[in-house]
Amino acid sequence: MAVEKKPLQLMIAAPRGFCAGVDRAIRIVELAIEKYGAPVYVRHEIVHNKFVVDGLKTRGAIFVETLDAVPDGVPVVFSAHGVPKAVPAKAEARGLSYFDATCPLVSKVHSQAERMVEQGRHILFIGHAGHPEVIGTFGQVPEGSMTLIETEEDARNVTPDDAHALGFLTQTTLSVDDTAQIIATLQQRFTDIQGPRGEDICYATSNRQAAVKAIAPQCQAFLVIGAPNSSNSMRLAELAAREGVKSRLIRRADEIDLDWLDGVTSLGITAGASAPEILVREVVEHLAQYFDVTEQEITTARETISFKLPRGLDQA
Repeated sequence: MAVEKKPLQLMIAAPRGFCAGVDRAIRIVELAIEKYGAPVYVRHEIVHNKFVVDGLKTRGAIFVETLDAVPDGVPVVFSAHGVPKAVPAKAEARGLSYFDATCPLVSKVHSQAERMVEQGRHILFIGHAGHPEVIGTFGQVPEGSMTLIETEEDARNVTPDDAHALGFLTQTTLSVDDTAQIIATLQQRFTDIQGPRGEDICYATSNRQAAVKAIAPQCQAFLVIGAPNSSNSMRLAELAAREGVKSRLIRRADEIDLDWLDGVTSLGITAGASAPEILVREVVEHLAQYFDVTEQEITTARETISFKLPRGLDQA
């Protein structure tokens, strides 16, 4: 006798998953392999998602952490997170063909950093220590030109040499709410501080966080599909918990804990900007094996942004 499945309402966020910068970065690797043949080397994970990285490996991509691991005579791609200026300079010195898959919205932050330093400003950079995007942005300007601000406490305690010649910039994948509080603290302390033109937190990060905020009050639990080293995915899981529902970050459907879902009748689902839609469908299909699932997509924004490919690959 078949066991009757308990009902489970899935509230699926839209937008979710891949953003334009991730789409572009993956396409750059694919086109480089088409144009040059395998192997094509990629410095750092192209995006923070094991499923995506493993898929590109099967097509001929080799992922390394340093340029020293790239042999002479093969093309190399720089990840979507951006790299310090020294990396392309070293590639050029070695005569390597390279393609920069840095998200254009991260490149915009790089340009703003250079401009602020040229104006004689010291930059207070809001971000997470050790994240590749932070390392890449710090590497755009002379050493000592930037100070990392990770928390509101950092913002309260930082003591720059010249409080009247400051700028602030942010990592693109931060919590919108937390970052706003840190910026408010800096602006209160340093009234002359100059901010970026528009927000540095990217549209995709903001949109995915807004979707979670809209759905969380309507559900009892929240699953975020993404990687633990993906900043934007981690922020989504934290945000759902902050909104009052229990939340978990999972990489794949096989990480779902059915005991954790005991008693849950409404479940929110979203995916970080580096998680493909196929993983969302995998999760839904997995849940349907154990529950009587109904799906509702909740749309809070529509995304139409796309980015151009680098010259040399746009015709590949």
